[in-house]
Amino acid sequence: MKGLSLFANVGIGETYFDQVGIDIVVANELIEDRAEFYRSMHPDTLVIEGSILDNDVFGSIIRESQKREVDFIMATPPCQGMSMANAKRSEKNDPRNSLIKKVVQATEILKPKYVLIENVRGMASETTFILDDAGNSVNIMPYIDSKLGEHYNIVYKVLDAADYDTPHYRKRLITLLSRKDMAVWRHPEPELSQITVRESIGHLPSLESGQDSPIKWHSMAHKIHNDNHIKWIRNTPTGKTAFDNPVHYPKTIDRQTGILRRIKGFKTTYKRIDWDRPAPTVTMMNGSINSQNNCHPGTDNGDGTFSDARVLTIKELLYIVGLPDDWVDHLEHTKRRENFLRHVIGECFPPLMALSIVKEITNER
Repeated sequence: MKGLSLFANVGIGETYFDQVGIDIVVANELIEDRAEFYRSMHPDTLVIEGSILDNDVFGSIIRESQKREVDFIMATPPCQGMSMANAKRSEKNDPRNSLIKKVVQATEILKPKYVLIENVRGMASETTFILDDAGNSVNIMPYIDSKLGEHYNIVYKVLDAADYDTPHYRKRLITLLSRKDMAVWRHPEPELSQITVRESIGHLPSLESGQDSPIKWHSMAHKIHNDNHIKWIRNTPTGKTAFDNPVHYPKTIDRQTGILRRIKGFKTTYKRIDWDRPAPTVTMMNGSINSQNNCHPGTDNGDGTFSDARVLTIKELLYIVGLPDDWVDHLEHTKRRENFLRHVIGECFPPLMALSIVKEITNER
């Protein structure tokens, strides 16, 4: 089955599609360095770079998809306007939300057998709006149904990547469209057990900030943390936040009084993840100790301190999101490339989750 990937980023979601006979032959990505990386990882795919809102770009996507007889679309439109973390999510008609209309338009023109849309839970919220063709503010899911429901069966459900062979929690709204001359595409059943952080990365050697290892991409040589951050995390047990420490908690000097005071912050920051459960959601800020749930679990040193006072390495992140452990072994490890990979990994559609979803159409049809 030949496919089109919209908002493709670097192509992480489709990593394993070749295992089930889906060949992404056309992809569209807005940002140049991501498009270039996609080409390097998927050399047989035609990557069309540019905004899908540009008529010339959209026209190229349609023409090339028709030429290659695309029967499957995967779309992962930017989620910031729909995210539960967006304080202005109830603000009507966030322009970022209108990108979903291009997915609908492409579906109307190409008439593929199947469409997969991955996004945050907020896409189905009653407080998330777009403008319909008449200029009225409408919710997104009813809009999709009004445009495509005559010819497609449409089902949507929130799935968690941790239920599909992925050792981190990542809840996403998965919308499945199947053309009405095809059997209805259903969401996969969850796996019976979840993979823990220990099972995923427990075999890798211990590292501290600034240290390297013989294993490519398992390195902190380009990620040297602030001394205070290291001290606070070194004194933080597995699964805990430094804010719980009565002595070595995050603090700063008050400019007015000159006295050390506790930093204000959420208890999900300056926090070590647990060994014996899946990791929390990996975000684009996965390189910062003071961001959410980013720190290595560590092990007890026996003196009240704990090892691995750091964020996860790129190698550990690959295991956590379900990418092949050698995914970038052919690339030179530079600071710039590490920062790039941290960002795109934090945005990714977990590939083993994606594989579980598309198996439902490739195994039975």
